[in-house]
Amino acid sequence: MGLLGWIIVGFVAGAVARAVTGGGWNLGCLGTVVVGIVGGLIGGMLFNAAGDQGIGDFGLRSMFVAFVGAVVLLGFVALVTGRGTRYRRER
Repeated sequence: MGLLGWIIVGFVAGAVARAVTGGGWNLGCLGTVVVGIVGGLIGGMLFNAAGDQGIGDFGLRSMFVAFVGAVVLLGFVALVTGRGTRYRRER
């Protein structure tokens, strides 16, 4: 998959992952693409570790792998930064 394919998959996967995880992420277009691309790398590693194929050709399967990785990435960031806490203490 070429650079343009990675950008498109990254944007779609990042946008869907942002919508699913909530949390009010203000990332913009570039941030969404970065989340999706890094999510694709994470998803590819997870799928390879599970004995499946990671990201291959441009298609729905690649978007799904990138989406899974992006959700894991955003969930980890929310856990570390406290963004995902349901009840926040007011100061």
